[in-house]
Amino acid sequence: MRQLISFTKKFALVTLILAVGLAVIPSSAAFAAGLPNGTTPLTNEIVSNVRLEEIWARSQRVYDRQGFLLSLTNDLIAKVQNLIDRAEAKGWDTSAIQTALNAFDSVIPAANAAHLPGAAIIASHDGFNLEGMVTDRNAAIETVKSLVQVLKYTRTVMNGTGLALRDALKTFRDAHPSNQVTPTP
Repeated sequence: MRQLISFTKKFALVTLILAVGLAVIPSSAAFAAGLPNGTTPLTNEIVSNVRLEEIWARSQRVYDRQGFLLSLTNDLIAKVQNLIDRAEAKGWDTSAIQTALNAFDSVIPAANAAHLPGAAIIASHDGFNLEGMVTDRNAAIETVKSLVQVLKYTRTVMNGTGLALRDALKTFRDAHPSNQVTPTP
């Protein structure tokens, strides 16, 4: 009797292990479900074209912003020169601001000249249609590279003179705080 119980326990243990082992093995092939709206998935080329279109749009926005900032330089130069004149009338040292302003003023014509070719690149929009969609991938890549090169070259021509002017103005303002009236309680 003992042998029968021992045999039954071993048989039950082997059957349990076999059942668990078979449960882990898949009984049928798995298939991927389609997209919920029934369309086909996007290919890598379509995804990369979307990315290229985004880069093109962003590059155009950066070009427009850069052009806008360059258009403000004459007013900025006049305002800073007015600040220097008023500060000199008070007897304050403005040599650092004047030096930074002169450097800034001297690079503006070259920066405008460096910025100008971007307008022709955007107007021709080789590889893109009027809506900014890719029509010829290789031409579009070259167009984006050309516009990005114009943006980089314009920044290189500026040579950090705008930042130097800003820093000189900040240093001057920190050294000469405006007369603030303290409110009486």
